[in-house]
Amino acid sequence: MRIAINGMGRIGRLLFRLLLENGKHDLVAVNDIMEPENLLYLLKYDSISGPYPHKLELKDQALLTDNKSVKVLNQAHPEKLPWNELNIDLVVECAGRFTTMQLAGKHLEAGAKKVLLSTTGSEDMPLIIWGVNNEILSKENKILSPGGCMTNCSGTVLKPLLDHFGIESVQINFLHSYTSRQSLVDAPHSNYRRGRAAATSIIPVEIDLAHTLERLFPNLESKVAATSTRVPIACGAFADFSVILKKTVSVAEMNDLFKVQSENQLRGILQYNEEKIVSNDTIGNSHSAIFDSTLTSIVGGHHCKISAWFDNEFGYTNRLIDIIG
Repeated sequence: MRIAINGMGRIGRLLFRLLLENGKHDLVAVNDIMEPENLLYLLKYDSISGPYPHKLELKDQALLTDNKSVKVLNQAHPEKLPWNELNIDLVVECAGRFTTMQLAGKHLEAGAKKVLLSTTGSEDMPLIIWGVNNEILSKENKILSPGGCMTNCSGTVLKPLLDHFGIESVQINFLHSYTSRQSLVDAPHSNYRRGRAAATSIIPVEIDLAHTLERLFPNLESKVAATSTRVPIACGAFADFSVILKKTVSVAEMNDLFKVQSENQLRGILQYNEEKIVSNDTIGNSHSAIFDSTLTSIVGGHHCKISAWFDNEFGYTNRLIDIIG
C-alpha cells in the first residue's frame, strides 16, 4: 500500500518512524507547512523517543534514509496535494484540522483512495477502535476515525466490563501529560485554565470523551462521564475508572478478567501489570491500556476502582499501524 502522511506533529512523526521500521507498506510522501529543514531536525531529534536510529538527510525535497526516499511536500490545502500523481492508496490525516467528512474528503478529491484520521472525527464518520469494534471495518470505508488515545484506552478497559459484569455508571479521570494546545507560560485563552503554564500546575481540562464512548457503546448513554487533568510531564497518562457494576465482583475476579483478556482477545492491545510502575515506565509501550492490578479496589461488591496506564503517543500510533494492516 502506498501511504502519505498529512501533518507532521507528534503523531505524524512517530508514524513516520513506525512505518519505515515496519517496512510492510511504502511511505511515499509527507506534507506539512513547516520548513522541510525544520521537519528534518524534528524527525532526527525527539525529546521523548530519542534520536532517530538511522541516517536521515534532506535532499531534493525528499527525506533519505536507508536507501528509502520519502517525498516532502509543503502544501496548506489538501485538495491541491499530488495524491493522484503519486498514486496514494491511503492518507493518514495527522494535521488535526481536517476532521469532518467534508474536510478529510479533500484528500479524496486530490486523488487518494482512502483517508485515516489520527483523532476522533465528526459523528457521521465511522469510528473504529482496534480491539473493541474493528470487526465493523469494511473495505467500503473511504474515511474513518480511530478515535483518540483516551478513547482507545477507555474503550479497551470498558469492553470487558460491559461484556462480563455490566455497567450501571462510570466516571473516568485521565491524568494526562500536557499537550501542544496548552501554553508554556501564562497566556490569554478562551478556556482560562488552558492558558495557564502547563509545566507548573495540575490543570483540569474539559473533554468530550463521554459522547464518543456513548457512540462506541450505545448502552452507556447517560451513564458515562469523563474528565482530563493535565499534569506537568511531557508524555504518558493514567486513567482512573470509578465504576458501578451490575454484578457483584471481587478484586481477584476483576484482575483475573483483565489478565485473561490480555492473553487472549486483547493481546497486544491490553497489557496486564503486577508491578508498582509509574508513568515513566510506560514510555514506548505499544499497548492502548496497561491494566494495573496493584491498584484495583472494590467497595460493597459493586463499586469498583480500576486503573490503566498508557503512552498517549506511542501506544496510540501503534493502533494506527494495526488499522493500516
